[in-house]
Amino acid sequence: MTELFVCQGPDEIPRWRAAFDEARLVTPQQARAQAGSGDGVWVMSNLAGWQGLVSLLAARGATVKVLSYTPNSREALRAMNAGARGYGHALSAPELLRQMALVTRHQGIWVPPELLAQVMGGAYRALGGESQHQAEALSGLTDRERAVALAVAEGQSNKEVARRLEITERTVKAHLGAIFRKLGVRDRLQLILRLSQREAV
Repeated sequence: MTELFVCQGPDEIPRWRAAFDEARLVTPQQARAQAGSGDGVWVMSNLAGWQGLVSLLAARGATVKVLSYTPNSREALRAMNAGARGYGHALSAPELLRQMALVTRHQGIWVPPELLAQVMGGAYRALGGESQHQAEALSGLTDRERAVALAVAEGQSNKEVARRLEITERTVKAHLGAIFRKLGVRDRLQLILRLSQREAV
């Protein structure tokens, strides 16, 4: 499978070639002419008209990922709406780029963990947020576990929760393990659904 990096001029990043030996750098015009079904295409978000290009290539069956120098949740949403299956930092390490390619090639979606936490926090608020917590769900948690659960549901990363509660990230992970076990959920998304009085799926 061909890996095409769509950029202009000085945007070539050495780690792209380190990630994929056969990677080719192409202009948007070359991508329109060359990319097709089964190709992995990486589009820089600083290109004019990048969303239209993503939509076009995704419609052809290419697996499109969008790379940004300044990743943010709003741009990630625009990328996914345009048909991208992945969104990440343009300066990601080669191993991370390879992981992104593998996940998206197998029909998965890839976004950086910190952006996923923001999206999940938005989903939590959209589903009713703190005002709708089930008393019985929280009653089985200790005070510290409750604080961790609510912070995670708001979209905070483990690092942010640790800083907020003045504990270590390792302690946050331990609390999350206990929370998941007590509430019968597998991950953060199910935790959000549980605290928002929605049945976890």
